[in-house]
Amino acid sequence: MASRLMACLALAVMIGGCAGSSSSVSTQPDDAFVLGQTTRQEILQRLGSPYREGTVTKNGKQLKTLTYAFGMGGAPNRPGINAARGQGFYFLDDKLAGYDFASSWKEDQTDFDATKVPGIKKGVSTRDDVQRLMGRPGGRYAYPLIPNQGGQADVYLYYETRGSAANVKFYQKLLVVTYDDRKVVSAVDYQETGQK
Repeated sequence: MASRLMACLALAVMIGGCAGSSSSVSTQPDDAFVLGQTTRQEILQRLGSPYREGTVTKNGKQLKTLTYAFGMGGAPNRPGINAARGQGFYFLDDKLAGYDFASSWKEDQTDFDATKVPGIKKGVSTRDDVQRLMGRPGGRYAYPLIPNQGGQADVYLYYETRGSAANVKFYQKLLVVTYDDRKVVSAVDYQETGQK
């Protein structure tokens, strides 16, 4: 799921462009996207045509996806990388099942301190604890993006590319923290790929 967004972001950076109203992606308020309620049509009306539409299967369910990518106009959050930002939306039966946002733009970068991940304790840490430790998440997932049908997860996603189209290097990290109905951590999934 997040890797699909990242592939689109990388392509947007390499071709030096974007599609849709993606410059406004990061400016949406926290309550703009409601899992299980916001429809695919509402996202299209709010953000315009996406960079890419597709499908992904997760936990035996097929979801429709919308990806918005923006590869020009921002300064990078650190020297030597290509600044890019993007947002993915995932729909089950045309209702929002999750969304994630990643940016290597300096103004709204989503880089997070992965050395703090071990401080998140399953069965102990609360959602407030995690946000104090990791900062504000860039997305949220519900079933079937996570296995727990009654839970929801906060998503921390960062991605960057270096080099040219002929010799591009990728780096990505993704943290998905799932909570039970008491907002206590029930699962922590951290993945890192590529070289920073």
